Amino acid sequence: MVAVTNELTEITVIGDDSTGIVAQFTTLLFERGINIEDVDQAVRDGLFRMTTTVDTSDMVCTEEKLREDLQELGDELGVDVQVRFPADRETQQIAVLVTKESHCLEALFEAWTNDELGADISVVIGNHDDLEPLAEQYGVPFYDVGDEKGTPDEDELLDLLAEYDADLIVLARYMRILSPNVVFRYEDRIINIHPSLLPAFPGARAYEQAIQEGVRIAGVTAHYVTTDLDQGPIITQRACDVHDDDTREDLKQRGQPLEADALLEAVRLHLNNDLSVHRGRTSLREDAGRYQLGLTSAASRANPDRPVDGLGDVLSEQGESAEVTTETDDD
Repeated sequence: MVAVTNELTEITVIGDDSTGIVAQFTTLLFERGINIEDVDQAVRDGLFRMTTTVDTSDMVCTEEKLREDLQELGDELGVDVQVRFPADRETQQIAVLVTKESHCLEALFEAWTNDELGADISVVIGNHDDLEPLAEQYGVPFYDVGDEKGTPDEDELLDLLAEYDADLIVLARYMRILSPNVVFRYEDRIINIHPSLLPAFPGARAYEQAIQEGVRIAGVTAHYVTTDLDQGPIITQRACDVHDDDTREDLKQRGQPLEADALLEAVRLHLNNDLSVHRGRTSLREDAGRYQLGLTSAASRANPDRPVDGLGDVLSEQGESAEVTTETDDD
């Protein structure tokens, strides 16, 4: 899928799967002189999603008129339509989803107050109210959309995301799975932090899985959220050693600072438009800034760089040449 840049408009259509939706929307765009850069569509559990990336610079109608026409067609077909013009993203809005752990939210708030994000944290939404005092400390609205067991009301969640015009959703240790109804509406705009080096140990209790499997190196992964659990495009990773006597709590304590660091870097990559996503993989753009992404430079330097496959053959050939020369001299 073509990444949305500051020059392109993104149109997302969500609704029940039915025949002809793609054709009707693309025809509407063509008739208004709009160039389609990319169309990506998917169906999950009977829910249809189409994301269209377009160039509206030469369209023959106003932005307001295009919104009205798209909404009218959406109402006719019984689908929801979201339109994000370039100007809508001049100051990006972040919605942070949380449960009870505070470390990732704290890192985001600290970067925001230090003007290191280039975007605003407009709302914090939890499925418990434990972190409401932290949000209040930074003057950010907090909403608890969970019931007594922490099960979120996704209709309320979607209403809040729309109300606060979220450009990016950050799952700062949000311990619930988002349904396709949420994920499809924010394709490539939801970032999660998972406490393992994905694709190893997806799902719940990842630190415990690492202990049980006896790995020597564990870590964390920031990735885009898709409808497949913990299988979205990987953005950044951090690693740490696992000691013989480590408990789950030991590893969790060692991993939490890495979670905050990897998540914050992933958010910056996204907000700075330094990342592209293609066929389930992310890559840095040519003019991207400097990022860690994985190991630190010091850790990379500490890795051995020899032997490398092939050098042995070269040395062997040199040795054979020397032997031939010696035999010739003896003759």
